[in-house]
Amino acid sequence: METERLTPKKYAMNVLNGLAIGTVVALIPGALLGELFKALLPVFPQGEFVLNATSMSNSMLGLVVGVLVGINFKFTPIQSTSLGLAAVLGGGAVQFTAEGMTLNGTGDVINVGLTAAIAAGLILVLGNRLKAYTILLIPPISLIVGGGAGLFILPYIKSITTLIGHLTAQLLNFQPIVMSVLIAIIFSILIVSPITTVGIALAISLVGIGSGAGNLGVCAAGFGLAVAGWRVNPIGTSLAHFIGSPKVSMSNVFAKPKIMLPIICNAACLGALAAIFNIQGTPMSAGFGFSGLVGPVNHLNIAGWSVGNIIVTILVFLVAPIIFGVGFNHLFTKIWPIISPEDYKLELA
Repeated sequence: METERLTPKKYAMNVLNGLAIGTVVALIPGALLGELFKALLPVFPQGEFVLNATSMSNSMLGLVVGVLVGINFKFTPIQSTSLGLAAVLGGGAVQFTAEGMTLNGTGDVINVGLTAAIAAGLILVLGNRLKAYTILLIPPISLIVGGGAGLFILPYIKSITTLIGHLTAQLLNFQPIVMSVLIAIIFSILIVSPITTVGIALAISLVGIGSGAGNLGVCAAGFGLAVAGWRVNPIGTSLAHFIGSPKVSMSNVFAKPKIMLPIICNAACLGALAAIFNIQGTPMSAGFGFSGLVGPVNHLNIAGWSVGNIIVTILVFLVAPIIFGVGFNHLFTKIWPIISPEDYKLELA
């Protein structure tokens, strides 16, 4: 385990990166397959197995996040898996009743991250001091102290995230276009940060148009960065922005924040389209954007697979972000040249 030069920023990044990757790994099976197999159940009852499998995957979010956070800290396998157990307990997915224990949903995503941070700090403090007793003491100490601390703060974190969710829903009802624009812009920025857009959407139960706007914000970042860097990056790198994740440009955005100007303008336009065309989504699907076709497929599962809806979905999720991406890139590189194509060049190992 390496603890040298572990600054507060590095500590936070280790936790946030583990939370971001772990959330995608645990939730993408359900986001891709959940709504589809629910619709197919009347004609394909065997699909119940897929729904059960994806439900299990969702509930294992805390475990996956905890292990990945441990890997980021370069913990040993014993320490990483102990951290995973603490995170799944503190996240609240495990419910204890008189009849026994059940798994219920993902738990609170933000609290999963906080529990992982607490347990990681505990493991760092203990370090290698336990020597031969590590395998005996690290698992129970991490689980009881770290997981217990997570359970203690869970009701307070839930109250905050629930309040944010209700406030967002009320504002969406009151000002759907304005709020959709704001949500799209926020998600276009969050997707190129260490913060997980999926986790945020899940934490505040972002549904309906809000979820659709979030997905379109991610599309704005994915297609916008691909278009802007098309001439200076390999084709595979450009495609990775929307097939995979715009997070591939995270270091560039941190180094040169101005390159987000075309993306933010793109997201604002797409957010308005979300409200105008009633683009829908679920908390599980919000934040994926075009990746894995999670955003468009979930919208169609909710809106219906009619010819009209399919055309609108293609236009909003694919055509519009590319057109806006080209337009705003031209604006900020040619008409108002404050950004250079070289600013989008990526040096990937």
